[in-house]
Formats: sequence, structure tokens, C-alpha cells
Amino acid sequence: MQKGLDFERKHEEDLRRIRDFRLMDDNFMSKVFEDKPCAEFLLRIILNRDDLKVKEVHGQHDLNNIQGRSVRLDILAVDHENRAYNVEVQRSDSGAVAKRARYNSSLLDANLTRKGDAYDALNETYVIFITENDVLRGGLPIYHINRIIEEMGKSFGDEAHIIYVNSQIKDDTALGKLMHDFTCTNPDDMNYPVLAQRVRYFKEDTKGVATMCRAFEEVREETKHEQSIEIAKSLLEVGKMTYEEIARSVQLPVEEVKALDTKKPA
Repeated sequence: MQKGLDFERKHEEDLRRIRDFRLMDDNFMSKVFEDKPCAEFLLRIILNRDDLKVKEVHGQHDLNNIQGRSVRLDILAVDHENRAYNVEVQRSDSGAVAKRARYNSSLLDANLTRKGDAYDALNETYVIFITENDVLRGGLPIYHINRIIEEMGKSFGDEAHIIYVNSQIKDDTALGKLMHDFTCTNPDDMNYPVLAQRVRYFKEDTKGVATMCRAFEEVREETKHEQSIEIAKSLLEVGKMTYEEIARSVQLPVEEVKALDTKKPA
């Protein structure tokens, strides 16, 4: 009985969250823009390019780093010229610091190349942060960051671009109208039909709502797994329980617990 009540409560919470979602919310934004027409529309406006054609797009895409910190991208898209685009929504200023953009750019390079590739084969890349606030504090709607040769005043030509979009400016330009749409909870209030239709699907269509609810459940399971890992690490540090006992306590496979033990002999 209690389990059923918990499910109903979680479901009601999920429905409320879906109603309140905006495109500035990363999980929702990822679902909306993993649709190629929506991703293409977004990039065309931000880059002011009508010729851009998206070949593939992935939401919540993991970029791995075996030597250090991995990241999960809100959106990774590739166009027909093999240019790669990482689009992130950042509601917190701390999530949009310059070195975060630099790190995402470096992981794009590392994950889009294969062993033996020539340096010239590197994709042209764009890391695009759509920020809740004017993080760079210039009062501008958009900021383009590219490396230059200071002494010559010319582009370095590495084809690694970083763009910050300031969602605070919602004027009558195409970009301003887009930023208006990013802050709407009601699709009826949005300017662009291609985005409104996709938002409406996830907020009002039975299948779309079910998709979002499944996504919530996946996030809950992932969070639970991460918490179990942290508890297991703490128990391993104490060193008073066997692998099997820890595995039962945190509901992880024994082999996974063993792999977490940094103190075991090589």
C-alpha cells in the first residue's frame, strides 16, 4: 500500500515539474533538442546561418576522460560539414565559468578523434553556453570567444569556438525571440512553432509526458546508484566489512564493490 502511495506521489511531482519546465532546464532542453529540426533551428539562429544542416544530434551525451573528469553534455550535434556543436543551458553562473567552456572544448577534441588521426582532421567545434544570467556582464545578447595571435591581431585559426548567449535579452531580434521561448513554461506563449510543438508534446501529449516521466525515473535510479557508490567507498575506507557485506548493504554487485577498492593489492 505504501509503495503504491509513493508511486502516486512521485508521479504527481513529476507532472508538476513537467508543467513548470522551461527550455532553460537542462533535462527538458535535452529532450526537446535531441530532435534534429529543433536542434538545427536553434543553431541556425545562434550562429546566424541559414545553410546549417544537422546530420546527427544526441541529448545527455557522455564524453569520457579516462585520465580525469568526464562530462555529460546537454546537446551534442554534428552538421553535414562535420562541425561539432555542444550546447549547454546554464542556470547557475558557476556552471558557466570560462574554464568549464575550455574543458568541454578539449573533451570534444579528445572524443571526436581516433588514434592515428592527423591534427588537420580535428573537427571544427563550437561550445555554446546559453546562460540564465549575463555571466560575462557586458550587456550583450551574445559573445563570441576565439583565440587570436595578439601581436598580429588575427585569428589563430584553430577552429575551436566558444559562444555565450545571454538569455536576459529578449528583444525583437531572432535571438531575442529565441531567448523568450527559452523562458516560457507555456508553449502557447512561445514565438517559434517548431519549438512550441515539441515543448507541447512533452507537456501535453500522453506519450511525451510518459517519456519525461521515464527520464525522471532514470535520473532517480542514477542518483541512487551514485549514492550507493559513495557509501560503498566510505565503508571500504573503514575496512571493517567484506566486499559481500558491503554489496548487500548498498545493493551493488560484489564485483563493482571490488572495483571501487583503491587499497586492494595490485
